[in-house]
Amino acid sequence: MSSLGTFVWGIADQLRGPYKPHQYGDVILPMTILRRLDAILEPTRDEVRELVAANPSPEIAAARIKQQLGLGFFNTSKWTFAKLLGDPEGLAANLVDYLSGFSANIDVFERFKFEQTIHELADKDRLLIVVQAFAKIDLSPTVIDNAAMGDLFEELIRKFADASNETAGEHFTPRDAIRLLVDLLFAGDNDALAGEGVVRTVYDPTAGTGGMLSIADEHLRSQNPDARLRLYGQEINDQSYAICKSDMIAKGQDAQNIKLGDTLASDKFAGTTFDYCLSNPPYGVDWKASQAAIKAEVQNLGVASRFHAGLPAVSDGQMLFLQHLVAKMRPVKQGGGRAGIVLNGSPLFNGGAGSGPSEIRRWLLESDKVDAIVALPTEMFYNTGIATYVWILDNDKPRERVGKVQLIDGTDFFTKMRKSLGSKRREISPEQREELVHLYADYSETEHSKIFSTDEFGYWTITVERPLLDEDGLPATDRKGSPRPDSKLRDTENVPFTYGGNTMGADGRDATIKAYVEAEVLPHVPEAWLDEKKTKVGYEIAFTRHFYTYVPPRPLAAIDADLEKQVAKILELLREVEA
Repeated sequence: MSSLGTFVWGIADQLRGPYKPHQYGDVILPMTILRRLDAILEPTRDEVRELVAANPSPEIAAARIKQQLGLGFFNTSKWTFAKLLGDPEGLAANLVDYLSGFSANIDVFERFKFEQTIHELADKDRLLIVVQAFAKIDLSPTVIDNAAMGDLFEELIRKFADASNETAGEHFTPRDAIRLLVDLLFAGDNDALAGEGVVRTVYDPTAGTGGMLSIADEHLRSQNPDARLRLYGQEINDQSYAICKSDMIAKGQDAQNIKLGDTLASDKFAGTTFDYCLSNPPYGVDWKASQAAIKAEVQNLGVASRFHAGLPAVSDGQMLFLQHLVAKMRPVKQGGGRAGIVLNGSPLFNGGAGSGPSEIRRWLLESDKVDAIVALPTEMFYNTGIATYVWILDNDKPRERVGKVQLIDGTDFFTKMRKSLGSKRREISPEQREELVHLYADYSETEHSKIFSTDEFGYWTITVERPLLDEDGLPATDRKGSPRPDSKLRDTENVPFTYGGNTMGADGRDATIKAYVEAEVLPHVPEAWLDEKKTKVGYEIAFTRHFYTYVPPRPLAAIDADLEKQVAKILELLREVEA
């Protein structure tokens, strides 16, 4: 934890007793935001007041302030932190008055119910102590840049989550994972990285505290200071939304581009598409609360719905976010869009042929939206050590990538952390990130990079029937004389699209299935037949299998030697017990 983070976290010590650990964030986070905004406004405070006095209309005043001072927000109150401390008796009322002086687009304190918190702090004789402590911190942009502020907020959230046994990982994604995702997303966009006057839009439907948007902004500006990035985000959690919005305002972004709400149930940017989309949705979290709205959207809009390809099990909404991102990518006729999303392993293979998840994969692959999938090291995230994957989506692939999907095994590209943070024990160093991006950009077959045609993930699930035998042991027939199947002997087989060298994909269905049945089924059960009406198409991406390396077992002699050593140890222990 940084020294600044330690100092701010230390202020929470003053809350012990009247407040429980899970309540610390309700005080510290809005106070940190307030101190930051106060520091940003300090140099222009007098000019703002003059412009507001000269322009009675709030809209015109806001426009003048934006035009002349470059500020997307302002405060007309006479109060500052220094002045507040000069009137300890009236501190609560004055602080509330200070909050009321912010421009209308600053709704972040309402989300924290901060006015109520101020009165509670005053009642418990903690308000003056807290304001005095924050007055000592200089959070001006010249001292703490935006990236450091983002780190501070995330450190605090993690500490508060640890203190209250909550899951911090729901709120933000580790920076090293975001940087890899952003680098992969921008790879190949030479205009954005080097062109003059370039404007790009970036959108995160699960914005959290804005970490992904911030890293994208930082990345593009570091590569091309002349480029302009417009950031958009939607977040369902009130506190994360408040932090994200204040962070975006501090960056000079349009505050109206950060929205509060459930992305799945209500897209606040409906009809808008973006150059780049990125997201780290929650893993294994149900979407019951959004279910009615999603089903209504599918029913009302049909193929125009964001979720027309299929619906996953209600217990996990990851693949809904996957579809949502595709819907938010800028159309090809407008230049195309790219998206990056971090998911766990289940969207690669869950659900059999014909199920919702399989149909979603089918649509993504048959419409050629999947560009690459990168397996991340395990133990990368704060709240889980499970395997995770970065999906890169593209609706306007370069010619050499059309009809292809690149899989990159990045599981060995990590450095062990000296001190773990929750479940996070590994991180991707800048050098390792660069290696992974090179693997993507080089686009060639290596030990860690493999390239497949989309057909190679498809298969047909066929239903093999065997005859029902009557009392005499003869095949039973129906009224038409056809053999009746024995449901107890019914079996299914998955036939890869590429079986027998088929290069026609789904178009080679009949010949490929026929060849499979003749070679793999009939030699073992010659009386069997295929129920063609039950044949289904499925898609799965068996990522691990494609990078599996056979490791021969140890020689028997070596295993015997180890066993003999263990037996000798046990016998020795028994002799000591008996002695």
